[in-house]
Amino acid sequence: MTAVEATSHRLGPVDEVPVGEGRSFAVAGEQVAVFRLRDGGLRATHAVCPHAGGPLADGQTDAAKVVCPLHGYGFSLADGACVNGGFTVRVFAVREEAGELVVEV
Repeated sequence: MTAVEATSHRLGPVDEVPVGEGRSFAVAGEQVAVFRLRDGGLRATHAVCPHAGGPLADGQTDAAKVVCPLHGYGFSLADGACVNGGFTVRVFAVREEAGELVVEV
């Protein structure tokens, strides 16, 4: 299997995602949830919970995980592993560049 190279995508101003919340973006055919943590860090995951299609961008976050608002499945923001089940979500590199969100998909 060959590796797929990630491409940088500018999503807009960092302020579009309030501190402590997440927002969903359509990026290169993917739904990506970007989270702006209370400590100022940025994290990004696939935006759809694999359990029942819940909107992860609407979930509660802490420094380590996001919890799906539908059924409470938690996913590591570091590697996408489910903390209470057999599911995983894809994680994406995300950063701030000149005041804008940039995600690698």
